[in-house]
Amino acid sequence: MQESKNFFERLRRGLARTRGSLGTGLERLVKGKSQIDPAFIEKLEELLIGADLGLKITEEIVARVEQAKKEGTLKKPEEVKDLVHDSLLELVEGIEISSPPEAPLHVVLVVGVNGTGKTTCVGKLAYQYKGMGKKVMMAAADTFRAAAIEQLDVWRERAGADLVKGRPGGDPAALVFDAARAAKARGHNVLLADTAGRLHTKKNLMEELKKICRVVGQEIENAPHEILLVLDATTGQNAFSQAQMFKEEVNVTGLILTKVDSTAKGGIVIRIAHELDLPVRYVGLGERIKDLRPFGPTLFVRALLEET
Repeated sequence: MQESKNFFERLRRGLARTRGSLGTGLERLVKGKSQIDPAFIEKLEELLIGADLGLKITEEIVARVEQAKKEGTLKKPEEVKDLVHDSLLELVEGIEISSPPEAPLHVVLVVGVNGTGKTTCVGKLAYQYKGMGKKVMMAAADTFRAAAIEQLDVWRERAGADLVKGRPGGDPAALVFDAARAAKARGHNVLLADTAGRLHTKKNLMEELKKICRVVGQEIENAPHEILLVLDATTGQNAFSQAQMFKEEVNVTGLILTKVDSTAKGGIVIRIAHELDLPVRYVGLGERIKDLRPFGPTLFVRALLEET
């Protein structure tokens, strides 16, 4: 209970910049207002769009406000705060996390563009799985960047996991295949594959990612069981474009949002999840090994809107 409370406080602090534009903005908008008039609606639209919620979600929420006002269930401007809260919560709660097929060896592929923190996320995920009592292997499939292999070796030691690595410049698909074969032979429960950062607009790199998926599927049935896309929350609408393209190219099953603690664009989390029907699996709130946490819709929306 205390740990959950502490996490919420960290999440609140992390989303302070977004809350300053959205939560605090709502407070200022309704304060002293006596009616929901066209000027009020216009300012509400500006607030929602300014928090990177996007036009579609903004229009949905505004339509709810106008409908509730018409039906008489929304009478005071201050009641708009609760309606916005409930609307945002419904948007992210309605996205189901698909349960991957049961498998003796659960294979997770971590993907994304350069600089989002994929390698660090792999290490933190390994730590989480180890905490669940799982035997974990990591695959250093970012063979283009020698530093990534070295970095994952450090995380191997910190998380208490095993690691399969190859030479820089090697074939990443072959490495993941070897890692899958080794993990299966040694009785591991989880295989986490780090992959090279790739621009979502580069077709050849996306084809290489598809090859990794095909190859590991030849060794482990239905693998990869999860493909987690790491997004930098500070990039706002660009993160949406990345998620859209990766989902079109490979079967992304969930999202990891990093740098949530340093963004004024926290609303993009809800937009990506809702418009692309992709569940947010984890949020990153810092550099420590415990700072990657499972995403909780209720806590996130509260932290996004509430001052206290």
